[in-house]
Amino acid sequence: MAQVATDTLEEFQEKKERLNKRANEWRARRDGLNEQTKKWARKRDELNAKVRELVDEANEHRAKRDELNAKVQEAKEVRDEFNTKAAEARREFNEARDDTEPDQGPSVQQLKKQLRKLEYEQMTKVLSPKKEREHIERMQDLQRQINEKEDMLSSDAETQDLWTQYQKIKAKAEEAHEKVTERAEKAQQEHDAMVKLFEEADKVRKEADQAQEKFVESKVEADRVHQEYIEMVNQIRDYEKVVIGLRQKERKAKKEVSEAEAKAQAEEIYEKFKKGEKLSTDDLMTLQKAGFL
Repeated sequence: MAQVATDTLEEFQEKKERLNKRANEWRARRDGLNEQTKKWARKRDELNAKVRELVDEANEHRAKRDELNAKVQEAKEVRDEFNTKAAEARREFNEARDDTEPDQGPSVQQLKKQLRKLEYEQMTKVLSPKKEREHIERMQDLQRQINEKEDMLSSDAETQDLWTQYQKIKAKAEEAHEKVTERAEKAQQEHDAMVKLFEEADKVRKEADQAQEKFVESKVEADRVHQEYIEMVNQIRDYEKVVIGLRQKERKAKKEVSEAEAKAQAEEIYEKFKKGEKLSTDDLMTLQKAGFL
């Protein structure tokens, strides 16, 4: 019976050792997965922080763009106002010029139109030497008439004042238009920078989403392995309880055998005692322990 108990105890101890070794392997695997999970979490958090930085920077460019667009609109309103005033000043100048310019012959504008036409023909057509000379003489004559009429017009104080006023207003309109162009270009630069940053943020956000997916996968697997490890630990504890019980039973059995052997030895010595045989000190101690004395 004791031999059976011993065999059973050894069997359970072997099972416990095998399971303990397997549990250690699963614990190491779980710890590795937990470390991997932390790594993915750190990467995800770093990427999300980068996304926030990019978005914040993009929003700064958007705010600057919107501010510049508002200034563009302001400059456009100023430009349009000066263009309206310039158009009115030009109309007043033309009216004054028409009143000042002699009625005889074509106007300065008509002469200039004829001159431009002749210049175009000279550049685009192949002319004979005779025609070439006639063109040149005609252009020279037109330029002479234009100079004479403009000299006449420039000598008129009212017309000259209107022209000067028109030029000043036109200059202010052009200055306002330059501001429109400059601010529009800057606004476009801010817009392009904003778009680029948002595109980069979207790219980094995708990487962060991928890291989150890896984090979830790793955590789920780590939790599964941990649960398996806990089940093994609980099973090891059950084996330990069985082993402890079997050891106690084995010790009890050995004690019972030892007591039975001691009793048999004591009975044998007692028989010697009854026969009057001489007993040693150890024999007397054995009789006393067994309760015979």
